[in-house]
Amino acid sequence: FRMFGVRDVATQFSMTPDTIFRIHSMTKPITSFAAMMLIDEGKLKLDDPLSKYIPAFAEAKVGVEKKADSGDKFLDLVPLKRPITIRDLLLHTSGITYGFYGDSLVRKAYAGANLYSGDFDNAEFANRIARLPLAEQPGTLWDYGHSTDVLGRVIEVVSGKSLYEFERENLLGPLGMKDTAFHVAPADLDRMAAPVPNDANFRVGHQRSPRAPTKWQSGGGGMVSTVTDYARFCQMLLNRGTLDGRQYLSAETFKQMVTDHIGKGSGVARDYFYFPGDGFGFGYGFGVRTDAGNAKPPPPGSLGEIKWDGASGTYFVVDFKQELFFVLMQQTPTHRQQIQRAVKQLIYEALEK
Repeated sequence: FRMFGVRDVATQFSMTPDTIFRIHSMTKPITSFAAMMLIDEGKLKLDDPLSKYIPAFAEAKVGVEKKADSGDKFLDLVPLKRPITIRDLLLHTSGITYGFYGDSLVRKAYAGANLYSGDFDNAEFANRIARLPLAEQPGTLWDYGHSTDVLGRVIEVVSGKSLYEFERENLLGPLGMKDTAFHVAPADLDRMAAPVPNDANFRVGHQRSPRAPTKWQSGGGGMVSTVTDYARFCQMLLNRGTLDGRQYLSAETFKQMVTDHIGKGSGVARDYFYFPGDGFGFGYGFGVRTDAGNAKPPPPGSLGEIKWDGASGTYFVVDFKQELFFVLMQQTPTHRQQIQRAVKQLIYEALEK
């Protein structure tokens, strides 16, 4: 365990084990795990249609780009070949995308939809997404987007509680993750890590601050956490769903969660923006390593390892073969991938000595 530098260059407060970080997309594995707990209990099914829980998605259409006689592109809205399912939300195969990368007409529609305007909750956000065209037919393409945000609303509908209330009672609280939440209490604001001023653009389409509570609890990217909190989550994952005598997922459900479901034979294509990375597939909420990849030499790690990261540079890996996990917390969007690669390389080199 090591700490480097300061948590805020303005205050010069030193980095500490209880420093609070915005974890952005490292929120997704927590939301996905919470959904799998409901699936394990039989309260939710992978093949349930999304419209069962959010009726607005019954009217969803796919936006197909076509050219008018004038040569201008336009979106032709076509019916779904099959409904969006809960499995699609977990796998990012729902056709729901993001609007802050790429230049397709659907992504431009997302960017121009004012999705983040006002003080909205998960119910309103899901309905805003439902009014937008899908980028492709469900089940056909791994397309990184707001699927996990919509999944957060499904958890609310099924549980009858807010996303955070459900996660706090069933996962975060029992694990002892006391600083993992969707906003930071006033008394804890001085524990927040801050990026240096010239590296503060996380490039995620919205820049809501966890310093001010809002109704929206973004299951796809809204949480804050600490390295000690997230280590508890990773230790439970390394133990295959158990910790301190408590079982959070059954062995079979956990196995399904950490198995690649978008590889050869799945019928799922890989998007140009393929975030799991070279050598990785995707399970229900995690990147899953399936092969060595194309790099020479290949990056360190083991087949079957799971991982994910966030826009601010936060990153974790659980390696079942090596019986290890590591968590990296930083708020360095510009240099995040460089630092992540270097840290992983150092850790695995240390294992060889």
